[in-house]
Amino acid sequence: MLHALGAQEGRLFRPLALTKTLAMAGSALLAITLVPVAMGAFIRGPVRPEEANPINRAALRAYRPTIGFVLRRRFLVLGSAVAVFLVTLVPYGRLGSEFMPPLIEGSIMDMPSVFPGVGTAQVRQILQQRDRAMAMIPEVELVLGKAGRALSATDAAPLAMFESVAILRPEEEWRAGVDYDSLVAEMDAATRTPGVANMWSMPIKNRLDMLATGIKTPVGIKIFGPDLATLEAIGKEIEGLLPLVDGTASVFAERAIGGKYLEVEVNRQAAARYGLSMVDVQHTIMTAVGGMNVTETIEGRERYSVNVRYARELRDDPESIGRVLVATPAGAQVPLAQLADIRFVGGPPMIKSENALLNSLVYVDVRGRDIGGYVDEARALLDDRLDVPTGYRLEWSGQFEAMQRANRTLRVVVPITLAIIFLLLYINFRSVAESLIVMLSVPFALVGSIWLLWLLDYNLSVAVWVGLIALAGVAAEIAVVLLVYLDEAFHRYQREGRLRNWAELFEAIREGAGERVRPVLMTGTAITAGLLPILWGGGSGATVMKRIAAPMVGGMVSATVLSLLVVPALYALWREWQLRGSWPGGDHAVAPDSGTLSGPPRDAEHRLAL
Repeated sequence: MLHALGAQEGRLFRPLALTKTLAMAGSALLAITLVPVAMGAFIRGPVRPEEANPINRAALRAYRPTIGFVLRRRFLVLGSAVAVFLVTLVPYGRLGSEFMPPLIEGSIMDMPSVFPGVGTAQVRQILQQRDRAMAMIPEVELVLGKAGRALSATDAAPLAMFESVAILRPEEEWRAGVDYDSLVAEMDAATRTPGVANMWSMPIKNRLDMLATGIKTPVGIKIFGPDLATLEAIGKEIEGLLPLVDGTASVFAERAIGGKYLEVEVNRQAAARYGLSMVDVQHTIMTAVGGMNVTETIEGRERYSVNVRYARELRDDPESIGRVLVATPAGAQVPLAQLADIRFVGGPPMIKSENALLNSLVYVDVRGRDIGGYVDEARALLDDRLDVPTGYRLEWSGQFEAMQRANRTLRVVVPITLAIIFLLLYINFRSVAESLIVMLSVPFALVGSIWLLWLLDYNLSVAVWVGLIALAGVAAEIAVVLLVYLDEAFHRYQREGRLRNWAELFEAIREGAGERVRPVLMTGTAITAGLLPILWGGGSGATVMKRIAAPMVGGMVSATVLSLLVVPALYALWREWQLRGSWPGGDHAVAPDSGTLSGPPRDAEHRLAL
């Protein structure tokens, strides 16, 4: 099923799915080729029966009264299992949702946003102040800041969106009680500046989010429409509303009309009086203000253009530009102010479009709560209090967009996978009832997973669903093997004519279930013991691995209880319903759900070693 995931989640978990598939294929091959040969080569002499194993004896000693109670109180056991499952829906409803847990990269990225029009000197000052404040934190080893952008079409960041990367020391050197979230909160408090919207991420995660959705924060809103001024007005209104939602760390709406531009509007009549054309005036403006490349200098393997233009003090304001002289055909020098209107005007600092529509972005940094719950609450608030004009629409993006994409895939793939599993079970058992018993084991096995996720305060994410899917497979495998042993004991009793009443049916079920006590306990113990170090571990990638391991650790407890208690009770009810017409006395031979096992006495050879 994990092979169906695409985009970022597919690239992350598809190798895991492929590895497990190949490992299971290799294990199955060795089980039918190498293992039988090895058993014949290394197992010599008399083989001790399973009853001689001390672990098996201890397990049976504890299981004997338990399975007896289950078979006598099968309706009570099944009712209790259903009640536990229904109660589990309460913590399940309180679990948050997110795309992926934060993958701690060993560094923190500060990418604040300021209003457009900020100057280079001010940006440098703000950047230095923030870098200095982050460097004062003991867990920070090095801070690297950057403002501006490279001459590349792949980096469209304006000057108002600068960034710093804080390289962290190893976690073993951190102060006691400090974790990633508290470190981000401390940096946020140390760098808080009026007019600057703080937004925190990690370098690799930030680049992936920016490339995938264009949003640098966990949640973003894309506003689509035909007019830039209206887009800016909607963004400002959202910027004022979202702080009312719990969990909003910062909100920043892009200013679609926030840029400052120098506009030189040539007066055609004035230029014509001096015999000048539009091209003549514009050529002078281009040369004096914009500059002209006159040659190229070669320094080793490097080449640099030589640009000639007026000195900065002669072109840094409209009055100075107005004093630029324009040569006329008659040889006179006319100030530019007499030929054109020179003024600063407002305009868009950057024009963005997507799907042939203009758009503007609202960045929302969420802290202290899950992404899914935040978006649900924020969307309800905007639907209630934001009036979006006709022709405009909002689209939630960022990690929420990736989470929606993964959820859509899982909603399609999971039912198809369950249907395929049911088909395979039916082909194996040739029985709809037994296939349903195995399928019912899956939701009951998830009970332990949900409770452990709730206790650890983990949100539902793609990583958690990977763990739940793996758990469902293990739970189904355990139930299948247990059913095979129950069927083997049932059919053996049937061939020997020992299913004459209700008591003998239950005796067969007790025997079949007893043969699987130690293997089921070994399976649960081995998986739990193998995954517990992941829950205790740390370091890069530990947050993702813990979300995969936690559902399996919690689920193996409930899956083990399910296999040893609930499955035998379900099997007993099904077989009892099948055989009640063939017993002497018909339906009256079926014993009630009471504390005693009815039926005639059995011969000594029919007694079990249980």
